[in-house]
Amino acid sequence: MAISWGTIKSLLLFFGPILLPKAISYYRSVRAAPQIHGVSIRPVPPHVSRALTILFIVAASFLIYTLPPFSPENIFSRTSSRLQIPTDVLFTRLLALRPGGLTSFDNVLRTKISSLDSRLLYFQFGPEVLANCQFCTAEDPNTYLYYFLPALLAPHLFNLVTLALITSGLFTGPEATGWRTPATLAAVALAFLDVYIVATFKHGDNARATRLEDINTFFWKMRVYRLISLAALDGLLGWLLYLSSTNRAFITPPSIASRIETSTRILDVARSKMSAMAILKNTISRNENLREKVNGYWVHEGRLMGEIMEEREVLEGVQNALENRIDMATIQGDAEAYARNVMGPFEGGGDVQI
Repeated sequence: MAISWGTIKSLLLFFGPILLPKAISYYRSVRAAPQIHGVSIRPVPPHVSRALTILFIVAASFLIYTLPPFSPENIFSRTSSRLQIPTDVLFTRLLALRPGGLTSFDNVLRTKISSLDSRLLYFQFGPEVLANCQFCTAEDPNTYLYYFLPALLAPHLFNLVTLALITSGLFTGPEATGWRTPATLAAVALAFLDVYIVATFKHGDNARATRLEDINTFFWKMRVYRLISLAALDGLLGWLLYLSSTNRAFITPPSIASRIETSTRILDVARSKMSAMAILKNTISRNENLREKVNGYWVHEGRLMGEIMEEREVLEGVQNALENRIDMATIQGDAEAYARNVMGPFEGGGDVQI
């Protein structure tokens, strides 16, 4: 059943005002997710970069195979012949285009497309199926479908294996495992849709075509659509993987256990540094040479700062800051409160609140 352009416009006018604000809101929430969860944008991890490279190569290969040099030959288009042309005339024209004569495949195909029904099936399943299938008959078109299924599903299975490898935790890491189920479902749905379209195609519609331009070259069109859709699926997965791995979108906030573990690790590192600093200060205090060097440093520091503070420009700058930019009463109050919070536990046994 064909859907008219008027129906599409009516649906857009009805659902557009409902879906557009939701789409904008979702886009803004996705863009703001890194700031909300306090996650910074990072470069693409090396293992994700390797996965993106594989996806690019596979997608580019699919697109390259849509080019005419890699497409099976359509002898009707090659010889500019209409569907009802006699078989002898068709292959006579084909012979004129082959300097080396007809191939063995051409001779087999010649015996298979003598009837109109077989020619209609030729445009549905292509020349390879029509020439190589030994049990297929034009009276039962489903036999051609059964023979064609392995070749039809081959690119889908190859792409499915590729997606399974890309979204594997062992190959790509945890950044890609979240996309494993959506990618698998999309690949399987694409394969089922392809099989459904091929199986339900009405090849008899071409029987009314009296000119070459009127023939629906279904097999060649579907081959292009199939490869482009697989390339688009790989490109979409690569884009989503790039966004999620660089924390640009689809942020998954860390769990409470992960946050506790991270905080504990930070505290352990800080405690280790404080312990090392205490050991260092204790060593300096007990060693006479080190103690003299430290005292000498602070004596030199005090003398140097005293000389600097005696300069006229410094005195004027300090006086200007104290009079115009700094509230000394507020600073003194904050200092006293900080000192009370620090020294309070040692005097009254309370908790430290800084």
